[in-house]
Amino acid sequence: MARSAVTYVCQQCGARFPKWAGKCEDCGAWNTLVEERKDAPSSPGKWVAGRRIIFEQLQIDNRSTPPPRMQSGINEFDRVSGGGLVPGSATLVGGDPGIGKSTLLLQLTCKLAGLNLKAAYISGEESADQVRMRAQRLGLANTAVQLGTATNVSDIIASMDGPDKPDVMVIDSIQTMFLPNLDSAPGTVSQVRATAQELIRASKNNQVALLIVGHVTKDGAIAGPRVLEHMVDAVLYFEGDRSHHFRILRSVKNRFGATDEIGVFEMVEAGLAEVPNPSELFLADRREDVTGAVVFAGIEGSRPVLVEIEALVAPSSLATPRRNVVGWDSSRLAMLTAVLEARCGVPLSGRDIFLNVAGGLKINETAADLAVAAALISSVTSRPAPKRTVFFGEVALSAELRQVAKAEARLKESAKLGFDNAVMPRPRKSSGKIAGIALAQPSTLAELIEIMGGIN
Repeated sequence: MARSAVTYVCQQCGARFPKWAGKCEDCGAWNTLVEERKDAPSSPGKWVAGRRIIFEQLQIDNRSTPPPRMQSGINEFDRVSGGGLVPGSATLVGGDPGIGKSTLLLQLTCKLAGLNLKAAYISGEESADQVRMRAQRLGLANTAVQLGTATNVSDIIASMDGPDKPDVMVIDSIQTMFLPNLDSAPGTVSQVRATAQELIRASKNNQVALLIVGHVTKDGAIAGPRVLEHMVDAVLYFEGDRSHHFRILRSVKNRFGATDEIGVFEMVEAGLAEVPNPSELFLADRREDVTGAVVFAGIEGSRPVLVEIEALVAPSSLATPRRNVVGWDSSRLAMLTAVLEARCGVPLSGRDIFLNVAGGLKINETAADLAVAAALISSVTSRPAPKRTVFFGEVALSAELRQVAKAEARLKESAKLGFDNAVMPRPRKSSGKIAGIALAQPSTLAELIEIMGGIN
């Protein structure tokens, strides 16, 4: 007779424990262990012999050519996906609730349906009438998208087989899907893993491009898409602040293209509109006579992006001054302020420091060190940065400046947007000059301070 085995599963990281605890020992999250039961045999089962695997050759001959990618016509999405969707691939689109994932994927399926591809949109959160209302608001009501409302994965898998199978299928969202043979509730780690595994297996067997929506919550009460990252072929994160009017689609994993690629969209009344030149959007409201504001020439994937970095240094009445950072690494800021004060004598101790990347963009590369340092110096001295000037470079603990990759692409983008000057580290090898850009190449932070006008 079978006995019921009880385990406690963390809904944030998926770790299993024999007893309940308030804190997960693996990820450190609180109140995330949920009881799950499954029937376990009282004695080990018999060994089942497997079948011999039929191996295939690695090389591609004339009879076996890879299928073409399905380009949607949304250039920003095609850029992030690596040139279009691959038949049989599984792509996870994650992001906070309400950020615009459903809107983007509905626009994507409608675009693909207009290219004579069979596109299916399976909604487990909204009714068919609600999806139709959203499509009508976006001006997409007359497209030939196959709309379905289902949460049973067995029914969805049955719809992937046969001559009428879709070429592209959207699952919105994976947290609402369930398998009938599992006792756990939809949204738990067990259901999310099992349903995703069955959907991915069916999509690869039937050559259906699968797009899975995964919600991310702040408290980790519902299993997020990180549980699925190792199972899918590509992971795309839809980022942005709902108070801002633009969104960023970022690739963090892609078996068919480059990672760290971004696509920029603007939220308008008719949905999400592509932004072919993000630098113009990020610098649209910039003023040149403001202290503590400089322009950073960054690289996101293969695309150069210019963005404004703002810093405010103010006297503090607290024993421990505040260090508030939005859009950059806070530990990197702490290191940079220590170098400026210890090596260059910039008075930053006893002062509050607020740093912001304008527009809500998140910067991860160390090339922003020089721009942040210039913004801090400008705020301390109350002098604006040189006009029409961009900054980029890495700062070492010795206050020396180190060169960064793709300097030429950064300079070309700066020249295209009307910037006349660039402050960057001196390269090891001399490179060709960019027309219209005058270069200032300091080797230390002390030389940067001289370029900024010195310290009062």
